[in-house]
Amino acid sequence: MTRPAVSLVMLVALVCTLINSMVSACPFCAAVSQTFTEEIDSMDAVVIGELVKLPPKAKPDEDVANREAPKATFKIVQIVKGDTYLKGMETIQTIYFGDGKLGKPFLIMGVDPPKMMWSTPLQITARARKYVPQLLALPKEGPKRLEFFQNHLEDEDEMLARDAYDEFAKAPYQDVVALKVKMDHERIIDWIQDQDIPASRRRLYLTMLGVCGMEQDLSMLEGMLKSEDRKAKAGLDAMIGCYLTLRGSEGMPLIEDLFLKNDKAEYADTYAAIMALRFHGSETDVIPRKRILKGLRHMLDRPQLADLVIPDLARWKDWESMPRLVQLFKEADDKSSWVRVPVINYLRACPEPEAEKYITELKKIDPDAVKRANTFFPFGGAGGGSKPAKS
Repeated sequence: MTRPAVSLVMLVALVCTLINSMVSACPFCAAVSQTFTEEIDSMDAVVIGELVKLPPKAKPDEDVANREAPKATFKIVQIVKGDTYLKGMETIQTIYFGDGKLGKPFLIMGVDPPKMMWSTPLQITARARKYVPQLLALPKEGPKRLEFFQNHLEDEDEMLARDAYDEFAKAPYQDVVALKVKMDHERIIDWIQDQDIPASRRRLYLTMLGVCGMEQDLSMLEGMLKSEDRKAKAGLDAMIGCYLTLRGSEGMPLIEDLFLKNDKAEYADTYAAIMALRFHGSETDVIPRKRILKGLRHMLDRPQLADLVIPDLARWKDWESMPRLVQLFKEADDKSSWVRVPVINYLRACPEPEAEKYITELKKIDPDAVKRANTFFPFGGAGGGSKPAKS
């Protein structure tokens, strides 16, 4: 993907990120799949069954292509949901291609009663057999709900560990904050230091450390931030967010020196720092907005990446940067030309009278940039402005 294409993608991603960060526990995380609770809510019936009969094997001379799909028989041992549809039923027959052992537990879901269509059975462990029925009794939201899932983060049953992570990834951030007194600080530290844990989960644990962390954790975080080992820096956006949560404004110089001012910093690392500052600008009051803007302005000295922060400057009404942005537009070359559309959108969002004058001036330099700004971002893009540039 070319750099201009990446730039446009980033602008769109920024809008999505900001929307998600308002409802997500971890703006640096993404849920892997539907949670068990979401699946159960979408079904009419859910049961735990034991495999009692495997499908008959195909005969050597049988036409396999025209053979009816093989069905196994499962004994219902627990109705999790939908008991009104299952009265008198003791067994279920459903398509099954596995070779599971008789007596093993399976999770089976069904829709469209009375002739229920059953899903492909999912073999579960004894831990999951206990876990799934408990989900229906949990509060729909809040720290009490997360307290249950916290006990299954990094569960020995990988399926439960994934489900617990997804529940946190989809929960409101304030619910995670409210869980603070129940968090196991030492266990979270262990998970963060375990480089075998996936980066997605590490991001969650760094977010949690930002809630329950202590001053003594700062040296560990600083060591990881300065490390040249990519594994040590996995989940860097959340790591920076955590560090700044615990360190506050005093932590900004380190982040600026490592990732914002430093034109040798890798693109991914710089973008991670920007994501962390967006989190703090949108979700916390740990660092004053003016201090965050001061940090973001360093990106204006790196024209090839300046477009990454211009929407933030507009959204947070940093109109002091207008002259510098106009200068960037005028000085843009083949390596930084994509900065021009964000600059126009910034000016469209700006209420200052000089903004329209600048748009008129800049249109003479690059009329196509003004046209693209109106076409792709008719309402001012991420900056939130609503006035079109005069054509």
